[in-house]
Amino acid sequence: MKKNIFAVCDLEVEYALNFMDYLNQKKNIPFEIQAFTTVESLIAFGKKTHIELLLISGRAMCRKVREMDIGQIIILSEGVHPPELDQYPSVYKYQSSSDVIREVMECYGAEKKNTSSQFTVLKKNTEILGVYSPLGRCLKTSFALTLGQLLAKEKAVLYMNLEEYSGFEELMGKGYAHNLSDLLYYVRQENQNLVHKMNGIIQTVNNLDYIPPVQMPADIRGTAWQDWEKLFQMITRDSAYEVIILDIGSGIDENFQLLDLCKRIYMPVLTDAISMCKIAQFENLVRIWDLPQILEKTVKLSLPFHISTKQPSPEYVEQLLWSELGDFTRELIRKERE
Repeated sequence: MKKNIFAVCDLEVEYALNFMDYLNQKKNIPFEIQAFTTVESLIAFGKKTHIELLLISGRAMCRKVREMDIGQIIILSEGVHPPELDQYPSVYKYQSSSDVIREVMECYGAEKKNTSSQFTVLKKNTEILGVYSPLGRCLKTSFALTLGQLLAKEKAVLYMNLEEYSGFEELMGKGYAHNLSDLLYYVRQENQNLVHKMNGIIQTVNNLDYIPPVQMPADIRGTAWQDWEKLFQMITRDSAYEVIILDIGSGIDENFQLLDLCKRIYMPVLTDAISMCKIAQFENLVRIWDLPQILEKTVKLSLPFHISTKQPSPEYVEQLLWSELGDFTRELIRKERE
């Protein structure tokens, strides 16, 4: 089966080609991308191939395009466009490519809300990797973000922080209109359009996609295991992600079931006496629950404490790659592939 077509048409050649390059780097987008810099070439293509999603500049939109059989048209707006285009959803052209594509996916998801059709997804099996430790202050999240960025150089990777207090808005220096709480709400409503909704929420840092974490701890504690299970099933089945990294806190009651979903579990550890006792308690509980496979696929890591800025900033996440922790994680990935 072929992917659906996502066409971009902009008369500004450099913009169209640069945007297409960005989309082709986004391995999670389950569309075949086609870029056009003339209306004539777009129409000629559309006569032979069905276009599911068209992002077109207001200056390029015309009667012939309206008459084409297109799944959905979204206007790439420069801020002001003719009133006759108000019937179409629009996104602002001069913002980051990641913001443009997120708004496009959000518009597409809203349009598809009454259908259960899904993207055609062409991918290998999805790996779920867990990062968990019963300890605090052990660089768990820093490691998970480093691992995610490194893997995202070659694969479509989604990072999910499942902690009660992630601090992401403070770390990234911005608020999020939607986050994991919204996605869990759609799960509880049994929304048939979950993958489209998710694509409208996803943010990106250094080619690593992530769902903004919850702001209210109760949204972690109050979510039933069945809803977590449905969410992960949807992502593995219907999205184009090849790897999901779960940064797991202690707020989910069914943590052992969650860990059991993971192909591999990375556990940052410390060597002081108290930390060793906490690790021992965790391992004893796993044995009591008769889940020896969790211990078998757990990799304990003594992570290097890297030099970092004291002030939170989005640059911190990218700088992780060039820290001692980045070197450690690269070597870990290399050894696992041998």
